[in-house]
Amino acid sequence: MSQYIRPQQQVGGPHSALDADAVRAAYRRWAGVYDPVFGGISGWGRRRAVAEVNRLPGSQVLEVGVGTGLALPHYRADKRITGIDLSSDMLKRARARVHAQRLGNVEALLELDAESTGFADAAFDIAVAMFVASVVPHPRQLMAEMRRVVRPGGHILFVNHFAAERGLRWWAERTLAPASRALGWHPDFTSSALFTAEERARTRFAPVPPFGLFTLASLRN
Repeated sequence: MSQYIRPQQQVGGPHSALDADAVRAAYRRWAGVYDPVFGGISGWGRRRAVAEVNRLPGSQVLEVGVGTGLALPHYRADKRITGIDLSSDMLKRARARVHAQRLGNVEALLELDAESTGFADAAFDIAVAMFVASVVPHPRQLMAEMRRVVRPGGHILFVNHFAAERGLRWWAERTLAPASRALGWHPDFTSSALFTAEERARTRFAPVPPFGLFTLASLRN
């Protein structure tokens, strides 16, 4: 697999709440402090997702939104990992992690648009996206792309925050929604924004600590 592919120049259309520039700018701000600030609270979800990947059959794994590579050391050595991210700042840190920890099963880290990767159809056995679905401008397009690049019978996994349907958290999430561009994600993101009704019916959802704030969703392609 090629180690270099020209990055896409735009994610989504001009009216998207989070276009490519917004995502890059947000993660340029967060890149230097991402691990200490978000690594802890997101750690449970990453470990659960990687444990599920390690359990599943197949060796070719695509990690969508690899970020600084926090999950990379936890994959089994027989899983061959390709990671993609839109943020060059985050990828620099992921590459440094791979080098420092000598992670020989990481085959490539590429600056790519998750909604249009350029990979061949059915190139992977498993695709996993951790804390990505509420960042991309077009979540259904992300899902379609993941389904395209995963072989029939392979597996697609998400760890993400999905908005509450009622209560105090519902109010807080919708209050924060106008700040999406500054945050770099959608606090009011719903599962129906990602899954069609048919996909949702076939998806297994499991709450992830802390406090069930995140959910592991797994779907057979």
